[in-house]
Amino acid sequence: MRSIKIFQFVALIFICFFGSSQSEDAYIALTVPVELKINANAVVRYDSQVIEINDFNDMVVFTKRIVTVYNKYGDKHINAVEFYDENTNIKDLEIKIYNKLGNQIKRIKKNEFSDQSAVSGGTLYSDSRVKFYEYKPIDYPYTIEFVSEVKYRSTAFVPQWRPISGYYLGVQYSEYKIINNSDIEIRKKLSPRHFNIEENTEDYYQIKNTPGIKYETFSPSLSEITPLLKVALTSFNMEGVPGINNNWQDFGKWMHDKLLVGTDDLPQDVIDEVKALTNGVDDKIERAKIVYNYLQDKTRYISVQIGIGGWKPIAAEEVDRLGYGDCKGLSNYTKALLEVVDVPSYYTVVYGSDDIKSLDSSFSVTEGNHVILCIPTEDENIFLECTSQSNPFGFTAGFTDDRAVLLVKPDGGEIVHTKTYNADDSVQNTYATVDLDETGSFSADVSISTTGYQYHLHEGIQNETTRDQQMYYKDYWSHINNLSIEAIDIENDKDAIVFNEKVKLSTENYASKSGPRLILQPNIFNRVTKIPQRYSDRQLDFKIDRSFKDTDEFIITFPSSLKIEAMGEGETLNTEFGSYMYKLEKIEDNKIKYTRTYVLNKGNYTKSDYKVFRDFMKSIVKYDKTKIVLVKSN
Repeated sequence: MRSIKIFQFVALIFICFFGSSQSEDAYIALTVPVELKINANAVVRYDSQVIEINDFNDMVVFTKRIVTVYNKYGDKHINAVEFYDENTNIKDLEIKIYNKLGNQIKRIKKNEFSDQSAVSGGTLYSDSRVKFYEYKPIDYPYTIEFVSEVKYRSTAFVPQWRPISGYYLGVQYSEYKIINNSDIEIRKKLSPRHFNIEENTEDYYQIKNTPGIKYETFSPSLSEITPLLKVALTSFNMEGVPGINNNWQDFGKWMHDKLLVGTDDLPQDVIDEVKALTNGVDDKIERAKIVYNYLQDKTRYISVQIGIGGWKPIAAEEVDRLGYGDCKGLSNYTKALLEVVDVPSYYTVVYGSDDIKSLDSSFSVTEGNHVILCIPTEDENIFLECTSQSNPFGFTAGFTDDRAVLLVKPDGGEIVHTKTYNADDSVQNTYATVDLDETGSFSADVSISTTGYQYHLHEGIQNETTRDQQMYYKDYWSHINNLSIEAIDIENDKDAIVFNEKVKLSTENYASKSGPRLILQPNIFNRVTKIPQRYSDRQLDFKIDRSFKDTDEFIITFPSSLKIEAMGEGETLNTEFGSYMYKLEKIEDNKIKYTRTYVLNKGNYTKSDYKVFRDFMKSIVKYDKTKIVLVKSN
């Protein structure tokens, strides 16, 4: 009876919105308002999520979504997907497809959906599966209706409401309603609030007639600029394990007591081995480094998505026996090893991604996709990536840097921030000696050293084949024609966390000829070549995620038969976005030194600043093409 009432509610909302005589218009592509088609690959005609909370372990979600799709880029917005496991029952699932005139051309029932594992082939085992339907249209536009009813025994993951789920997606109508039939308090957070969202005290949210958002270069993540409603139960269930979540301290306490306690036992021979390795080492960080090396030598990463919602780590002794584990198991195993040598550490939940994404420090909810380990010290927290067999100790740049994370402590959870790598931490230093001949060809020895985030960008090339390494450097210096890579020497200094590359190379006719003259661009090895896109009326603010610094010094030697005819001295730029300087010096009659420093500053900037930022980048591109004129001596 309850399910019937919910569907009656959804139908009533649908009819009220479109009007009783015009309800079928939602299936007719031609009736989409003109203003919603602008910047739209698809338009959500109607989207309704009704969340029914019956108890801490009983949640039912009703979904009805109607989307008109205009091209192949809009196909992804149909969202014809439902995930399930042994604690999730898909009770109803159906799709109907309509042509542009609103005539039904196809109907897909639950048993016709594809069904497969919900994780990649790199996962050893998972009990999570997904039902989906991939429609291959023969004509555009078309309209698709997706309807589902899903019953959950786990209530730790209440569906969020994100009505604008992508760029170039118009939204005609979207709603989200919570029906709380229990006595459990429901916590909610909606942000941002500047999209004319209608809400009331009955846990009902609605948005109408929102045009698609056009992607703009350097835009923040869509999740930062479009509405998101987060919902959490103060009393929840995760696959049979009850929990309390009033704040992050509560949630962290639950994780520690219910997910971690009892998982840290180790075999006695392992305990003895680790103690022997660290015997006589007084400094706890040095002991931690020894344990981290032990971990990297002994284990490897394999995803294992089973247990309590994929959140409970497998036991440390099991990881030791198998020699592998996922991020949860390996981090918990490392934590147990560190306890043996009296180094405290905390299991840490994080969003792992090259894109910087933080846990919400002001609202506790089950989130995050990765686990690392935190070693607290008096100066700073040290974070360990336990899934990597090659990461330097304490290095997080590129995957878990500069974001809010959850420390799981015995007395509860605590939100802290991982290391932010500033410009002086993320440096690329390029030094080269260049021998130029009369034809404009040259040979060179180039050394590149990188730290911080720039280390992250370069590290790994040492593991490639010689052929792939040569292709990498030819692509890296793609502006140099006829490039020949003659020798490569790479050293990954994991102790200093510096990546060193030495490349011997040559090329023909780099400098262009003009009669008796050679026209040479002295910035041979580190150019900015792309100017950010120009916008006559930019709509979005912009963001630079990470700071970095490039320093370059190239010594260019040319034959005594040539002399300098024209050469500038250099230029300097200073802006809030960063700085740039290049300088040209004659250090001998036939030798020039080119130096360059380029710094980019992380930050959030307003759309009104974008033109100034673009002008800064445009100037860098221009100065990086600076030319020197050499002429034959009489």
